[in-house]
Amino acid sequence: MYLRTFASGLVLRILLIVVLIGAIAWALPQSNQMALTALLIILLLWRVVNLFNYVNITNRKLVRFLESVRYDDFSVRFAANQDDSTFRELSKQFNDVLDAFRQVRADKEANSQYLQTIVQHVNTGLLAFDESGRIELINNAALRLLGLYRLKTLKDLQEDNPELQGLLQNLISGESVLFQASPDRQLSISSTSIRMRGKLIKLVAIQNIQSELESKELEAWQNLTRVLRHEIMNSVTPIASLVSTMRDIVQQEMEQPDHGPTETWQDLNEALEVVENRTNGLMNFVNAYRTFTSIPKPNMDPVLVLPLVQRITSLFAPTLRDKGIRLTYDIQPDGLEISMDQDQIEMVLINLIKNAVEILEGKPNARIDIRSSLDQTTQRATLEVSDNGPGIEPDKLEQIFIPFYTTKEDGTGVGLSLSRQILQLHGGVLGVDSQLGNGARFSLVFKV
Repeated sequence: MYLRTFASGLVLRILLIVVLIGAIAWALPQSNQMALTALLIILLLWRVVNLFNYVNITNRKLVRFLESVRYDDFSVRFAANQDDSTFRELSKQFNDVLDAFRQVRADKEANSQYLQTIVQHVNTGLLAFDESGRIELINNAALRLLGLYRLKTLKDLQEDNPELQGLLQNLISGESVLFQASPDRQLSISSTSIRMRGKLIKLVAIQNIQSELESKELEAWQNLTRVLRHEIMNSVTPIASLVSTMRDIVQQEMEQPDHGPTETWQDLNEALEVVENRTNGLMNFVNAYRTFTSIPKPNMDPVLVLPLVQRITSLFAPTLRDKGIRLTYDIQPDGLEISMDQDQIEMVLINLIKNAVEILEGKPNARIDIRSSLDQTTQRATLEVSDNGPGIEPDKLEQIFIPFYTTKEDGTGVGLSLSRQILQLHGGVLGVDSQLGNGARFSLVFKV
């Protein structure tokens, strides 16, 4: 439509110019037509200028349109020329196209914002970077899992964590590797490569599988313990019964007048007594692990931390006074409330304080500190129990959570593994930090 109208207007203007040129050519030789000739020349110049403007309007509009598209400036509007329907139609078409671009860009920005919101709120860490190491995308979960505040390029890791930098740069597409970011963060890192806008982008997914590993390890120990308990009890129970019967027989024989308590009978009776005692001790020992394999699901309720800590410290007050151990607590923020099974968490805290008391016995200026904190960013609350004892050797930091492992002569090795299991059932983490000579700090981390 516009092209036909534009061509018609162009032909009409050219014809007018041709007519004016012909008229000037006719009037110019006649001396008595000088005024008419001057008028015709003026009209010719006016029509030439009009033709130039007529053609140039289209060029200017087209240049403005292309520039607005090139620079994504869709706020440009083309005013319709009320005096010329030709350009009114062209302006309308340009405005319609720019409106369409504007709507596409708005939809694109909305979709981008939507996807960005999703990426930032997923629990899986996502990280994308180009071949030069420049970060194209990173979400909050990735920063939290990697223990970083921000990351602009992989070179930023060179000073603080060169191992992680090398791992990310050399990660093969489709490969999955494990990385120990911290004692309580075992990360699974996998990647894939995509080409976008001519650039090769490596997309990395990061997951904390520490709790899953601990859960599987704990499940394996529980299954093993159940089997051992079953087999040991099946073997020991009849032995204990048989030994008890034999002792009764020997006792009756010793009471007979014709036998009497001879030395042989007395030795036999003592031997059977030892066997019976050790058998009963073994049965009691095996039964002590019944709790380890059958912790009930926690009954979660909001619990104020300060009254909980005060109740436990009052329970230990006489023991701490007798042993000369000072216990302090600082619960922050005021009114801190955590969803938990109060009885189970009390059991954990009692076990940790009891262990600290045993380690600190006889140490001058012995001290136990209980602290709490709340991280609003990660929505996690931490309850810490620390002491100023001798500390834990580095190679034993993780072993102390293994079932049946103990450094005590009369210990069962169940307390800390049971405590970690309770925290896992709460969706939390029980961790430890210690250096030889500087005491130990156990951290109970809860989601709030």
